Amino acid sequence: MTRDPLGQAKDDFWLARNGGPFPAHWEDRLDQDQAHQISLDLTARHVDAGDEQAGWKVGLTGRAVRDQLGVSEPVFGVLFASGRWPNDGTWTRAEYRKPGWENEIAVTMAKRLQGPGLTDRDALEAIATVSPALEIFEVRHPEPLAGLNALAADNWQQRAFVLGPETPAVDAASALGSATLEVFVDGKSQETADGRSVMETGPVASVAWLANRLAAFGRAIEVGEVVLTGSFTRQYFVDRPMSIEARFEPFGSATATFV
Repeated sequence: MTRDPLGQAKDDFWLARNGGPFPAHWEDRLDQDQAHQISLDLTARHVDAGDEQAGWKVGLTGRAVRDQLGVSEPVFGVLFASGRWPNDGTWTRAEYRKPGWENEIAVTMAKRLQGPGLTDRDALEAIATVSPALEIFEVRHPEPLAGLNALAADNWQQRAFVLGPETPAVDAASALGSATLEVFVDGKSQETADGRSVMETGPVASVAWLANRLAAFGRAIEVGEVVLTGSFTRQYFVDRPMSIEARFEPFGSATATFV
């Protein structure tokens, strides 16, 4: 029997996802493709444990943050059904490890999208609906953003996601790149941003990039899956009880309360 060369790493990162210590010692022993492969392979363990894959996330979609971190392209992670939180729900922050959130547009797929060679038009034609979203993350790495390959193996801090109301893609197409966001904490405005913060042209480019990148791993974006297309803003942290809202014009709001 041929031994899986990444088997121990998968075991270590699986333990970390289930409350164990973060295996930062793997950072210098993995390249990004290996790290993404670990995360993809651990998806099967989640399924065996009774969860289901709900979709994908795209990260590092802003050029400025990629330049800052010295990476040339975005990254991807997996969403799970257990992490799909209802809009306007209430959660106990003490149950999560240094939780925070990002403010994103999410899309749900009407058609299977398989690369390589896909364009933004191909991606747009495969989208069923558009929703305002919050990505809820938790910082399991002891030095966040210090070890990008370890973060990739750990599914890029992903913990949960919140979707607001759905707009049919046929009605949303012209607004995706020009959508605007205002972030609120306890009803007070924090900052504004627009769709060009994501991939320089808008969220559809994230979907095309993801499908093309997944092709290298023999994967595709499947019908019904959700894609979080990347944050319009910096990360925010839930460092006290608070109510948060990502208000996207013209798509509505995604909200959550932490106690």
